[in-house]
Amino acid sequence: MKHRIVVLGAGYAGAFVAGNLARRLSPADTQVTVVNAEPDFVQRLRLHQLAAGQKIEAPKLAAVFAGTGIRLRLARVTAVDPERQVVAVADADGGGGLGYDTLVYALGSRGDDCGVPGVVEHAFDIAARPSALRLRERLDSLDRRREGGRVLVVGDGLTGIESATEIAESRPGLSVTLVARGELGARLSAGARSHLRRACDRLGITVLEHTSVEAVEATRVLCADGTAVASDATVWTAGFAVNPIAAAGGLEVTERGQIVVDRTMRSVSHPNVYAAGDSAYAIGDNGRPLPMSCASAGHTSKQVIEAIIGRLTGRKIANIKMTYTANHISLGRQDGILQAVDDEAQAKPKYVGGRKAARIKSGILKMSLWATSHPTFGLPKRKRRLDTVPDASATKALGAAA
Repeated sequence: MKHRIVVLGAGYAGAFVAGNLARRLSPADTQVTVVNAEPDFVQRLRLHQLAAGQKIEAPKLAAVFAGTGIRLRLARVTAVDPERQVVAVADADGGGGLGYDTLVYALGSRGDDCGVPGVVEHAFDIAARPSALRLRERLDSLDRRREGGRVLVVGDGLTGIESATEIAESRPGLSVTLVARGELGARLSAGARSHLRRACDRLGITVLEHTSVEAVEATRVLCADGTAVASDATVWTAGFAVNPIAAAGGLEVTERGQIVVDRTMRSVSHPNVYAAGDSAYAIGDNGRPLPMSCASAGHTSKQVIEAIIGRLTGRKIANIKMTYTANHISLGRQDGILQAVDDEAQAKPKYVGGRKAARIKSGILKMSLWATSHPTFGLPKRKRRLDTVPDASATKALGAAA
């Protein structure tokens, strides 16, 4: 019986893990299955561009995994039972259960309404492609109006900054306001903050600093100081939350629902479950939790690959570096900020801005897409065989012994 590896999610982390496991493990011993709700690979890091009206490449997962031997199951994950080693899924045919010997949990994160009334009913987010497309349709309708429209972006993290600047640049007929809870760009160096302010001025973005939103309505938001700000489209980027499926299944998780893992990204409560990307509560080399980011997805997914291959083939597990060195922020298509951070995750004084930073960010995104969507590149002629080929009933014993 082949060792069944099931990967939940085909975002940057999940697709990368699945492709590399299929490349490096012998199909005679293993079967890799990917479960994903959408048929396409979604470039989540470019969803703000999609919402702004740009065309963003979305390769078909069937084409991405062609020739790898990976089985693709287009379905929504509804539950995980780590005791029975079964994943429950729902699809057009009704769904069912999917058994595994090794599980890779990479379901990522979603928009967090932060408990603010009206966000779910009236606000848009760009944490997933369907919601980004709904925002795009709304912006299209505003663009068609003679009087234009007012777009309010709530949240001054990286997603909020990128969304506000992208919309303002792509749709100059709309009025864009960015709501910041504190000082705009507070986590950036002084020079980078000044650069960000100049970009907002250049794009005509109104910035409301030290402002907290307490409720979202259809045509306005209500602030903590009692003021109301009119809005024809409110974009909520105030935070991200992980799917509660892991917690509901009994895996050890943090208060935020992230799976607690060891240095090899293996669940501390269930040794045949690994987590990668935003779903994992991983500690970086500086002793701090890795932030939810593309860089963290890369580090954790590479570590998952090394850990699974090492344990299944009896080889030494390499430790992938877990460092967070910089923030890359796009400010439209021709401007950006590359802010280096130190070991304490604090901004260093120097930064790179302008077209050079924009080109670096664009290059990183292109490289991420290429690496994820070409899993057969450099396909080894000789794949690694497993030391043993355990059945489902023996998996826990294997995990405990590894």
